[in-house]
Amino acid sequence: MQNLLFDFLAKYIILTEEEKNVLLSLDLFRSVKKGDILLHAGQMSNKGYFVLKGCIRTYYIIDGEEKTTAFYTELEALNPPWVISKTPSEYYVNCLEDSILLVSDSDMVEETNRKFPRFDTLCRILSEELLAKQQIDFDAFKTSSPEQRYQNLLSKRPDLLQRVPQHQLASYLGIKPQSLSRLRARIIQKNKKHLIS
Repeated sequence: MQNLLFDFLAKYIILTEEEKNVLLSLDLFRSVKKGDILLHAGQMSNKGYFVLKGCIRTYYIIDGEEKTTAFYTELEALNPPWVISKTPSEYYVNCLEDSILLVSDSDMVEETNRKFPRFDTLCRILSEELLAKQQIDFDAFKTSSPEQRYQNLLSKRPDLLQRVPQHQLASYLGIKPQSLSRLRARIIQKNKKHLIS
């Protein structure tokens, strides 16, 4: 798993052996089981997550109903805003699959960045990329219809269709599970007609 991490980081920075050893000494790797809740609403946390293998999701509970806001899969990072604001979390984070995560806390990151200033630059670049991606995803969600959101999911994250329960996908798309079933059927029908003509 460490090679996955180093290969990912190599896109941004070539680590020295000393820097690799420092990262490995931090005891970042965690195996978590499907169904484990990593963060509860109302809980204070200073932890960030990076998915090496598996799938985690964020969700709120509103009027007793789960509202899924995001899925994170291989080589994606989740740095909850509560880490920076030092306020209780407003949402839950749970594992949808057995997963291997890198779990860091703000103190650890600060200390490592102090010892190795290049990590600080790397963290800043990754944070900027994450923020830009979230803004693009948010804008796309707000300006698209449920059908467009589903088509976008099909083209950009088709793996989620096999990995995530339908009711959670529907919640993520902002529709009811029955509406998702009808939407899928309609798209399949359209594709069949398109193939025939």
